[in-house]
Amino acid sequence: MNAKESMYSWHLSLRVDRPVEGCTIRPHSYMYGKKLDDRDTSSSHNHSKICREPPPNHEFSYRWFRGPTVEPCAYEGCPRRTSFSPHDWSKHALGGSGCSLQCVSTQSSLYKSTFCNASCFVKAWKTQYTVQSNIPQARSSTPTRRRAGSYVDDDDARSVGSTNSARSGMSSYNPPGTPREISVDGPNTPRNVGDPSQAGYSEYGSHSSQEWVEISRAELYIPHVDDVGRKLKLEAAAYSVESGELLMHRVVKTDLVLSRTPDPEKRNLVTAKSAAGGGARFRIVTYNILAEIYATQQQYPYADLWLLSWDFRFQNIIREIVDVGPDIVCLQEVQADHYESHLYNAMHEAGFEGVYKQKTRQAMGMTGKVDGCALFWRRTKFHLIESYSIEFNELAQRQVTTVMGLNPRSEEGAAILNKLSKDNVAQLVVLELAQQSMASRTNRDPINQVCIANTHLYSNKDCPDIKLWQTLHLLQELETFVMARGTNLPLMICGDFNSTPESAVYDLLSRQAVHPGHPDVNTGDENGPNILPDAMSITHSHMLGSVYSSVLGEEPKFTNYTMQFKGVLDYMWYSTQNLRSLSAAPVPEESILTRHGHALPSTQYSSDHIMQISDMQIVGGGAR
Repeated sequence: MNAKESMYSWHLSLRVDRPVEGCTIRPHSYMYGKKLDDRDTSSSHNHSKICREPPPNHEFSYRWFRGPTVEPCAYEGCPRRTSFSPHDWSKHALGGSGCSLQCVSTQSSLYKSTFCNASCFVKAWKTQYTVQSNIPQARSSTPTRRRAGSYVDDDDARSVGSTNSARSGMSSYNPPGTPREISVDGPNTPRNVGDPSQAGYSEYGSHSSQEWVEISRAELYIPHVDDVGRKLKLEAAAYSVESGELLMHRVVKTDLVLSRTPDPEKRNLVTAKSAAGGGARFRIVTYNILAEIYATQQQYPYADLWLLSWDFRFQNIIREIVDVGPDIVCLQEVQADHYESHLYNAMHEAGFEGVYKQKTRQAMGMTGKVDGCALFWRRTKFHLIESYSIEFNELAQRQVTTVMGLNPRSEEGAAILNKLSKDNVAQLVVLELAQQSMASRTNRDPINQVCIANTHLYSNKDCPDIKLWQTLHLLQELETFVMARGTNLPLMICGDFNSTPESAVYDLLSRQAVHPGHPDVNTGDENGPNILPDAMSITHSHMLGSVYSSVLGEEPKFTNYTMQFKGVLDYMWYSTQNLRSLSAAPVPEESILTRHGHALPSTQYSSDHIMQISDMQIVGGGAR
């Protein structure tokens, strides 16, 4: 190679998540180049080729195929022979292996039989018998393993840029969008992407059950019932934006398409003993739905990758929310881009209007990759009167400059600001009943408005003083807000407080004060500068009750259930002088939560938190 002449290795990466009925699947396609040195002039990757220039600007074209029906498991007693429910195909259901196996013993009656996991193979082996075969015996009778979720496929050997064609860039295989009568002779073959005149795909008239049938040429595909139990195949081709020439091409097959997740189990509400009378009733829920940016296999190694994908979880979450028939919905860990692309539209179609507030920090990578809080209300039940947001970073700035009189650039001021600026936010809305209550003998002065606060406090378990500071200042902001609108405005504070019932946060909310000796108030100098006022000053005037404690007599055992932590972090608080908690839905028993997974999220519960549900009633005259 000429020392002055640079060479590049082009690579095409293509991956798709496991397809599930009704859940959008999108290609993860990426083409990139690496500059080679003098010692490395050959392509060492199946999906790469050597070129003299780096890859130009390019765009992808796609086409999807549906495969023939296949037998998912040769063991006749396997439930997956007839069920494609996600509950039966998670690695929890498969025993954690995530691998399919094929018998390679030519002298076994099970030769070339495929099994969904090792357990089914062992059970089937007990029924096998020896057969005579002219096929040369494989070196080992150990079954070969195929890892679920891998997409290495024989079709890839025909891809432009594969090992067989990398040096020449030639391929006899026609890429997506190539007319049948035209053979691709090299990388310089031009193509106008999106030109209908070049839509010369293989046309299928009648199809045998063993053929691959083209089903779409769009980038995204939503599997439907006809796809369940079959594999899909995706062909992707990269074309130069400027010239239209084919650059690289690749084909992958998916795992079997799974059926729609069964509807969530109904959660019955326990009714509280309450006095007669009162005003309007409404159902409210609070739910941390687990943002995609946090739903990683590093955090949840017991969950399948496809189970953690947003497109799968979104379908389950929206069904779970709508199924309980709420009037007010408080959500946390709502990713900004997903609020715009998924959540708002789905909730609007279900009859809700909403507002969103993302955390103060910048996005994690691409635009929209930051979470926040969303608050929805049923349009036929409530009208929005006021909407505000609270940024705790802004409150911290005010605390340092106005209250403490410090220069935020001074050493002390900067240290306090750095400790308090955690980007958390809260939402605040005033809703008015669409059909207002009229005065009656038992309710002479009906209340027709309610104030709802929705928040997500700092998550670090080692910083209870920061959470207490955030709670105190949220309550102070609410005091100012409610008092400015009269003292009889009902108030609910919902969200993920990242604090257990033993915390100072819980004490402050439920008892209006914190004991001076509480460990959360006395964190010591090792936690940085002191940010809390004197313990006797940590107080507020709201008379608040916890919905679940009021109705059920105690808080649940857990609202967050993972392998690392199981406990209560989520609450619904209400002003006891003008609201009454009528009912609450108990958190499912541990045996139910672990039915389809070691912990959450699972195929049944698509967040690591459990939704809280309650029926509330507006009351007047100090009734409780």
